[in-house]
Amino acid sequence: MRKLIFATNNKHKLGEVREMLDGIVEVQSLDEAGLHGEIPETADTLQGNALQKAQWVWERTHCDCFADDTGLEVDALGGAPGVYSARYAGEHCSFDDNINKLLTALDGNANRQARFRTVVCLIESGAPRYFEGKVEGDILTERYGEGGFGYDPVFMPKRFAVSFAEMPTEVKNMISHRGMAVKELVKYLKEQ
Repeated sequence: MRKLIFATNNKHKLGEVREMLDGIVEVQSLDEAGLHGEIPETADTLQGNALQKAQWVWERTHCDCFADDTGLEVDALGGAPGVYSARYAGEHCSFDDNINKLLTALDGNANRQARFRTVVCLIESGAPRYFEGKVEGDILTERYGEGGFGYDPVFMPKRFAVSFAEMPTEVKNMISHRGMAVKELVKYLKEQ
């Protein structure tokens, strides 16, 4: 079976993506591919960061690989935290730190509209190709649910009455931003 290196060691992301690509390609993490070190994420767009991470893997291995970057865009905050979602509360912050900062920033604000966007960059033979997914929703006023990761406990997708963290993984994967982007990747890989 064909192998692709996924530019992550995040166990949550890895599990989600492996489940979606099961039977299509074998997905290796950075650790499994023997890659160590800090991957740069200095671009000011999701596409730029996804490309930067995938290129870092490609330059070291010359193996086909992919990377993603995801951002939570909150309308009332002018699209923030956006590309800085993972480190919204500062470098080396926790998921809880980010959620606390977000809830504080939105305190008393009636406009809770937001979206998650994911861009996946696949590099095959050195050439990049992009896949994107987006899900609209609202930021809740407090945390709900124990599942998921990141902002999942405070994000409720449109047409649902529960947060991402309250959904079974298979339901979240079907409707999530990452799920949509990876579905596009799967479609492309199946056509190869």
